[in-house]
Amino acid sequence: METIDPLVWAALLVVAGFALLVLEILLPSGGILSVLAASALIASVIIAFRTGGATTGFTFITIVLVLAPAVLTAAFRYLPRTPIGRALLGEAPKDEDVLTADPRRQLIGKVGVARSKMLPSGSVEVDGQMLDAVSKGQAIEPGQNVQVIEVRGNRVVVRLAPDDMRPGTSNPADLLNRSIEELGIDSLDDPLA
Repeated sequence: METIDPLVWAALLVVAGFALLVLEILLPSGGILSVLAASALIASVIIAFRTGGATTGFTFITIVLVLAPAVLTAAFRYLPRTPIGRALLGEAPKDEDVLTADPRRQLIGKVGVARSKMLPSGSVEVDGQMLDAVSKGQAIEPGQNVQVIEVRGNRVVVRLAPDDMRPGTSNPADLLNRSIEELGIDSLDDPLA
């Protein structure tokens, strides 16, 4: 009966060591599997040095040092998809659970007036509220109409409003934000009119 080459044993120990590392991540054992994984990896390097010499030994060391972090990273990325990972980590929060209800988000699309020179930041008045804002890409002079285009965190971003828009209005293409008078619709109260 032919015996197995010691370098094959070293390679099998490397594979077993990495498998034990993955199992330690997916099935926490209190460090027992980690100790066994480290022992297998160290034993594979020792066998490689004794059997193949320095070149083979350093090759195995390089393989272990390069692949161990890659294997651990892959295991941690896969962990939340496993039943044990979901039990340990819980569900990821949804956007509505994390994002605060910012009343300034309702200002998106509204038109206001710049109250200070914006190079690029300054003050604007929108719907009677004074806001610190940042202009998008250009200087804005005091008194010019601006439109709110973004609200993110504590940052309000504005740009020059189109000429047909005035303060207190929203985008004219948005019919739901326009008054009945602006749309030219007669009163709905008088059916004979």
